Amino acid sequence: MKIKGTTVRVSIVQIGLVTALTLILIAYVILTGDYGSLLWAVPVLVMLLVIPSALNYMSQSQYDDLIPYYEAEAVTVRLASIRPNDIGKIVRIEGVVERVLFKSLNRPQYLVADKSGEMSVKMFTTPKEDVKKDDVVVVLGQVIKRYVVVGDPVINAVSIRKKSNN
Repeated sequence: MKIKGTTVRVSIVQIGLVTALTLILIAYVILTGDYGSLLWAVPVLVMLLVIPSALNYMSQSQYDDLIPYYEAEAVTVRLASIRPNDIGKIVRIEGVVERVLFKSLNRPQYLVADKSGEMSVKMFTTPKEDVKKDDVVVVLGQVIKRYVVVGDPVINAVSIRKKSNN
């Protein structure tokens, strides 16, 4: 679904949850005849779809606003050169996607490799493009610690896009 040029995706977990709860609700109403429960249950089911979609839209809009700043400030680096003292640094990397995780949760994590090494690239919203394994990508992001206060450096991406062959 597109809202003001921003693609909003509903995660498969979200769809599964709403489907399961809908089936439970239908069974409950059929077995008990309690049609009054539909007055509160149907709006709750709708909100279970609307609220996460709205949050996804807001985070994507916020990331879109950050992209020009990151494009202006980013330093192009090789993955092997990123060290713990680079935490907070805004970087641009190019590489090949070797693995994609958590895509169905709308919080994808990519393992991106260049000739110097590989690194985890996390995104906390749905990317604009559908990035898959073996795609050559350009990533704009900030170096962060893997587990908030500890861990190896990873990249928190605000943009990941397929590299054009131009």
